[in-house]
Amino acid sequence: MQPIHLAGIDYTILIAYVAFVIGIGWALARYMKTSADFLTSARSIPTWVTGLAFISANLGALELVGMAASGAKYGIMTAHFYWVGAIPAMIFLAVFMMPFYYGSKARSVPEYLQMRFNKAVMGLNAIAFAIMTLFASGISMNALAKLLNQLLGWNYHVALFVCSGVVLIYVLKGGLTSAIYTEVLQFFMIVLGFTPVVYLALKDVGGWKVMSDKLHAVAQNPMALDLNSKSFAPDAWTSAWKPLLGGPSANPMGVDLFAIVFGLGFVLSFGYWCTNFLVVQRAMAAKNMNAARNTPIVAAIPKMLFPALVILPGMLAVALTSLPDKNYRIPPPIIAPEAYAQAATIVENANPADSAATIKAVGDALGKKVNAEKITALVAANAANKMTDNQVKEGIYNSVAEYDYDSVIFSLVKKYCPPGLLGLALTALLASFMSGMAGNVTAFNTVWTYNLYQAFFAPNKSDDHYFWMGKFITIVGIGFSIACAYFARQYNNAMDVIQLVFGFVSAPLFATFLLGMFWKRTTSIGAFIGLFGGMASAAIFHALTIAHGNLPGVKGGYLGVKIEFPSEMAQNFWLASFAFVVCFALTLVISLASQRTKTDEQLKGLVYSLTPKIVDHNQPIWQRPAVVGTVLLIGCVILNLIFW
Repeated sequence: MQPIHLAGIDYTILIAYVAFVIGIGWALARYMKTSADFLTSARSIPTWVTGLAFISANLGALELVGMAASGAKYGIMTAHFYWVGAIPAMIFLAVFMMPFYYGSKARSVPEYLQMRFNKAVMGLNAIAFAIMTLFASGISMNALAKLLNQLLGWNYHVALFVCSGVVLIYVLKGGLTSAIYTEVLQFFMIVLGFTPVVYLALKDVGGWKVMSDKLHAVAQNPMALDLNSKSFAPDAWTSAWKPLLGGPSANPMGVDLFAIVFGLGFVLSFGYWCTNFLVVQRAMAAKNMNAARNTPIVAAIPKMLFPALVILPGMLAVALTSLPDKNYRIPPPIIAPEAYAQAATIVENANPADSAATIKAVGDALGKKVNAEKITALVAANAANKMTDNQVKEGIYNSVAEYDYDSVIFSLVKKYCPPGLLGLALTALLASFMSGMAGNVTAFNTVWTYNLYQAFFAPNKSDDHYFWMGKFITIVGIGFSIACAYFARQYNNAMDVIQLVFGFVSAPLFATFLLGMFWKRTTSIGAFIGLFGGMASAAIFHALTIAHGNLPGVKGGYLGVKIEFPSEMAQNFWLASFAFVVCFALTLVISLASQRTKTDEQLKGLVYSLTPKIVDHNQPIWQRPAVVGTVLLIGCVILNLIFW
């Protein structure tokens, strides 16, 4: 993509937003008097704020970039991350798990594990979670730097450090409270900024029916657009469930029913929404138990509808790519201008009679796979009528047979947004990514300060000391996140890499929580060995498996390839399932073979069977989590049937 030039109004909107979020941090700084104020908001925030922050904390690069990328790569099956992989788990969190988290007075999810088991289990989870938040923050940073590089032509590295500095300023000033209120602002910015983009793209394609027809044609011949190496049934991109019934070979995601229902719908979903302190922290900041339980419920309502805002753009991008007259393609990976210049020279001096040599030379110059037919046609067109350098480079750009799916949303913003609307859409993206960084960094600084530093390195210090450490580790967390951003650059889909990270951490942790909360016989030694074994088994699984088309390395198979999966997402789902089963089995067996160290009285309020049930009959029906949750589940079923 060629960089775009912003109008004055666009810069005004961007600068106003940045100034506003920094102002929020500055305004809240005077209320940050203790470590609890800075790290946990002192449990003082109302339900509607924590509810919107709960969903917005997950609405960073993972959602906007990753879901649009997956919508293009996998089609409407990506909606399973919502209707199967989010809503049921969010309701379970509200009804069953928040009473333990909030009622125990734990300051974090790892601290609950210390209360339920011991310090060793808490420490292991805290280390794993801290690493996960840094990777998640890095993914947001990478997406934001790519946005500014591809859309505005900013240097990637400069953009990465400047935006990280802005996040550092407002988090350092206002702590968790600043991050939460910024996330609420972000929610409205994203809805206002992206609704026009989706509407204009859908209108340009010709409406839902035309888009579906184009996707049916693409599914039967995805090779023509270099989207896949084999053909599928017509509804592969437009049906959520039918492609699953034919097995991994019948859908572009390369997964089966078991992987979606168990791997995503149970292990990854419940592991993320019920044990990830990043999102749980928002509910724990609520002002009372009822507000804490209703936080995930409030978040679930817009969450059900978000596929229309974040997945549909990816599907529209594929339909537009299949329409030559729309002058659009899903962007290829970022390639240096020097490589394009070298490839252009090769094309301009090529012999049309020796197309094979030209195709290889162009591919070698770019370092990417190219479409042989398009290069051959470009050489012939240039030989027949001499083309300009820019025309040749554009032809080469369109011949690259690989996609940077993470750039889908950027390219649509560029194509459809005029001045003013462009500034609004870019600000929405900026808000999303910066909020994603801030959310992960505030979770990281809390876990480090309370669950690692205070617990293991410096107990019994003054509150001022922990307040200082919380601020210091915020700076360190931003630095480590920048390093993780460079790792995330190696993936072309943010959703693929984040699901891999969740598979390592959240999947085995959910097994530990499931047994710990609902089986009082679970022992501390069983939980520790099970959790460690689950994470280690994920590493072994990843080292011995790989996704089709990848080479052994950071994406797997570095100890030898024993299993090859159709896609990275399929590899992630099976890795998560494997890690969960190993952790569950180890914890179960070792708990049965070891002695309990805590009595029933000590576990009261921490285990379901030993805790008095919350009675909410005195609450209005629309404030009862179980009732509203049931209605939302029915809505999920209806949506799944509509897009079956």
